[in-house]
Amino acid sequence: MFSLRSKITIYISILVAVVVLASLKFNRNSEKAVDKNSLLLRVVMQGLNTAHFQPEKIDDNFSKKVFDLYLKRLDVNKKFLTQADITQLMKFQTDIDDQVKRGSHDFFEQTTLLFNTRVKETEGYYKEILAKPFDFEKEESIETDPDKMSRPTDKAALREAWRKYLKYQTLGQLTEMMDMQEKAKERGDNKDANKSFAEMEAEARKKVLKTYEDFYKRLSQNSKEEQFSLFMNAITNTYDPHTEYFAPDDKASFDIEMTGRLEGIGASLQERDGFIKVAEIVPGSASYRQGELKAGDIIIKVAQANQEPVSVEGMRLDNAIKLIRGKKGTEVRLTVKKPDGTIKVIPIIREVVIIEETYAQSAVINSDKKIGYIRLPKFYADFSRRGGRNSGEDVRKEVEKLKQEGASGIILDLRTNGGGSLSDAVEMSGLFIPKGPIVQVETSGSAPQVLEDKDPTVQFDGPLVVMVNSFSASASEIVAAAMQDYKRAIIIGSPTYGKGTVQQVFDLDQAIQGGEYSSMKPFGSLKLTTQKFYRINGGATQLRGVTPDIILPDFYSFLKEGEKDQDYPLPWDEIKPANYKPWNPSFNIASVKAKSQQRVSTHPSFVQVTQQAERMRKRMEQSSQSLKLTTFRAEQKKSRDESKKYETLEKSMAGLTVSPLRVDLAQAKDTLAAGRYNKFAKNIQKDIYVNEAVNIVKDQF
Repeated sequence: MFSLRSKITIYISILVAVVVLASLKFNRNSEKAVDKNSLLLRVVMQGLNTAHFQPEKIDDNFSKKVFDLYLKRLDVNKKFLTQADITQLMKFQTDIDDQVKRGSHDFFEQTTLLFNTRVKETEGYYKEILAKPFDFEKEESIETDPDKMSRPTDKAALREAWRKYLKYQTLGQLTEMMDMQEKAKERGDNKDANKSFAEMEAEARKKVLKTYEDFYKRLSQNSKEEQFSLFMNAITNTYDPHTEYFAPDDKASFDIEMTGRLEGIGASLQERDGFIKVAEIVPGSASYRQGELKAGDIIIKVAQANQEPVSVEGMRLDNAIKLIRGKKGTEVRLTVKKPDGTIKVIPIIREVVIIEETYAQSAVINSDKKIGYIRLPKFYADFSRRGGRNSGEDVRKEVEKLKQEGASGIILDLRTNGGGSLSDAVEMSGLFIPKGPIVQVETSGSAPQVLEDKDPTVQFDGPLVVMVNSFSASASEIVAAAMQDYKRAIIIGSPTYGKGTVQQVFDLDQAIQGGEYSSMKPFGSLKLTTQKFYRINGGATQLRGVTPDIILPDFYSFLKEGEKDQDYPLPWDEIKPANYKPWNPSFNIASVKAKSQQRVSTHPSFVQVTQQAERMRKRMEQSSQSLKLTTFRAEQKKSRDESKKYETLEKSMAGLTVSPLRVDLAQAKDTLAAGRYNKFAKNIQKDIYVNEAVNIVKDQF
């Protein structure tokens, strides 16, 4: 029987052969010279329909999906194409499937021509509109959610949409300047404190003008290759959100996403529907230590220290990254939009990632019983086998140290852990159960393969709690699901992300052989979904993720950031359960859950979290923003004040008694290392979720 790795290797070889044959056939059947985009389209379609885990049926329904997704991404904020333009393009709505079968791209060509025409026409709008002061006392509003925006019916309606949009942008700048003026007055800085409203309003319009001069300059520099890449991804993303085409210039951005690390500030970024979003904060990084930048934030502007900020609206991810990166010790100031709509400027001193903080760490929580706490930021492995560290082995070592410290229960914290090494997830799960299946992996065209823990040793058999949240994904979900199916641990937190698929990357230059195509290279890469994870109970982790046994209030649980919220995710399904024997818990889960709910319902911090989460949810649903200055500023102030309430409450609460492990302090090579251990323990003290996890562990005795 082939191993999983062997199957994938064979699979890649088959795909290479398929696309080679497809390209040769395409060339023979064409009466005219093959253009690069036509060949690329034909080869990618062959790859998708041959090697994707669940290929799409190429029909009118597929065509409609591509049509809608491409236009949505092409004109995110509905500021270029009118409803009349969309009506004009409707003739292509059910024809794209026929075009891709022929290897043609007429829809792309016609849409690009129309879009570029509208870009040139609208370029005059912002200059004309920003030449005059806005009336900020007028009662009017703007819809800020692109999905709720109505597309302008004609050019007159389009210009009016631009007027409101530019007024909204100016309002944001003006509010920021007025806030700075208030602070200047407090510190006696007369230079900024004495500016008149008219002066600030004019300066705000000038800043917005510069923003859109840069924006249109970027639009004019977009190459045909970049535009075609957007169209290609409207096709690939109808298969699933993680199947993507990368043009040659996009590979650097893809590599950053795969490593999960952005040099300088330590954040993984993604371009989503025209916005630069924070996907993950790298443990041990400058952003992690600064603490204000969070997953889900949208980066609006980037400034170097006190220099004028640069808007990144509509900017390619790689270009935005160039602005954010910089030398160690220098400052970057990010203007971000928080999920609740508030705008915040976050200063970050660029630093290198402290590698030790990306690894598994543990501490002891001293209550009436000693409780061990293990934080695993991600699943890491030394695939090259050069003596590097593996997360499974590291967690095993931490468990052993906690046992030596006398820990009678363990908390495994997988919050915001986006996954990683599958083999380590299997090894880690095996620490807490006798041998048995951990996860099932299905490769397209093959029967599911059961990955097992084959070691009968149970390293720790005491009470176990696994912490997760909406940013826990992939390998984190595998561990949580296995522990839940075995009834080995109580899972607490919020429902996980729901990514239950695996991707492989194919270099199209290697796939497309033949001397006649050499002059067309490079073609880029294709990332394909080729596998799917299933729990040992038979259910997929895809889409549904893992629902905790005990759900705790969470600020971010309402965010539409999970797999189910993406465009065209693969569906949830189930297969035959694996053969496994559940653990025989010594506690009553219903009783433990009831006690937790009672504590949470009366805990001041959790009550505040619940109230703030509900307020943020309503704010996102009520996405219409007032364009009246006094109303807008009052709403912004209210949001900031609500956020400060929780911060104040958190500082005032009694903390846990947490200490570093004695063995870690004894083996610390220097005071810096000892300081990191102490800081890690200190950061846990006022975490209300860890506090509740401790209570849940104690309820199991």
